Amino acid sequence: MSKRLNGVHVPHAKNTSDSVPTRMPAPDKVMISMAQHIGAPCTPTVKIGDLVKVGQVIGEGAGFVSAPVHASVSGKVTGLDDLLMPNGSFAKAVTITADHEQAVDESVVPPVVESFEQFTAAVRKSGLVGLGGAGFPTSVKLSPKDLSLVDTVIVNGAECEPYITSDNRTLLDSGEDVMEGIRLVKKYLNIGKVIIGIEDNKPQAIENMKKLSGGLEGVEVMSLPAAYPQGAEKVLIYHTAGRVVPEGKLPMDVGVIVINCTTIAFIAKYLRTGMPLVEKCVTVDGSAVRNPQNVIAPIGTPVGAIFEYCGGYKTEPKKILLGGPMMGIAVPNDSFPLLKNNNAVLAFDAKDAAEKVETPCIRCGRCASVCPFFLQPAAIEKAYKTENVATLEALKVNLCMECGCCAFACPAKRELVLTNKLAKKMLREKK
Repeated sequence: MSKRLNGVHVPHAKNTSDSVPTRMPAPDKVMISMAQHIGAPCTPTVKIGDLVKVGQVIGEGAGFVSAPVHASVSGKVTGLDDLLMPNGSFAKAVTITADHEQAVDESVVPPVVESFEQFTAAVRKSGLVGLGGAGFPTSVKLSPKDLSLVDTVIVNGAECEPYITSDNRTLLDSGEDVMEGIRLVKKYLNIGKVIIGIEDNKPQAIENMKKLSGGLEGVEVMSLPAAYPQGAEKVLIYHTAGRVVPEGKLPMDVGVIVINCTTIAFIAKYLRTGMPLVEKCVTVDGSAVRNPQNVIAPIGTPVGAIFEYCGGYKTEPKKILLGGPMMGIAVPNDSFPLLKNNNAVLAFDAKDAAEKVETPCIRCGRCASVCPFFLQPAAIEKAYKTENVATLEALKVNLCMECGCCAFACPAKRELVLTNKLAKKMLREKK
């Protein structure tokens, strides 16, 4: 591993790193999307007028790549509507008008787990998906075709995006749950080696994990250079385990499973309490936010209510993001509901949200010099505009993970990420 992958140095802006998460009260209404994970959306299992309790299943998925959806508040189902998702698709959503009693459903009991099959079944029943932003159903990730080929679990505590500190708080405030989750995964997946990767701009988290992991065989805490996109799955695998995931392959194909630190901590909490995934800790920050902080909010809470809990806006927000400023997704307004995999809600004022003026490419090569996978974004842009499918394939555009390093480094402010995304779509359709 003589060579490190490329990347960029983004402003950390970890303004809320010392903010211990506080739990906000349940809002008057939640709108819980049935599309909470990668894979087929769930189908609502409730109807308008039904009374529901916290932790009750309100949506089930039929496919293998799925995870159930649960009520995050107690109250009455008052809507079954189509929700416009940030990617332009529509998904069914269950609206619950809260009774503010937060009564817990009778089904919420700690699961009995004594085998690998019971362990993965419990993880699926919990509704858990990747909480670092990807949203991949965790039970599927823990059930590779050939588990015997997996020898390493990497716990992702890098949190390389600007502003976001919710994972950092997990490592500081719920470190025991992280370690218990690691013990459970080691036990039921029979995996001997675990690497906890944390960027070196989080020294307290590194120290806490080293302290808690001391004496646990096969667990290593690795300090990583603070460079974006350190937390990207393939980049993290290379920098911790020294393995390269080939194009079209998954981490399990190189003997690795990557789990976000908050995800693995939740596994421990679920097996202890039986409470499924009904709330999420998110970093609330940005130039338009009055009191930035980390907040625990029920899934389905309108992001506007979360901002209101943080003192509201100090200036009119011009852009609201779910996630970080590099890979986050913009929403049209603050009525959009919180999803399972959101780790931040950010609001920016007019200055920070101003569109950059795009100018002609000057062929400086900066985009290629920072790409973690050594792609050539300028050449991809040219091939896309000329609809040269063979060249797009030769340039391996499908390797692009849309991290945004190229666009961040581009002095001409070219929309390179968007172009790469459209180029991948063109390649799929033409082939």
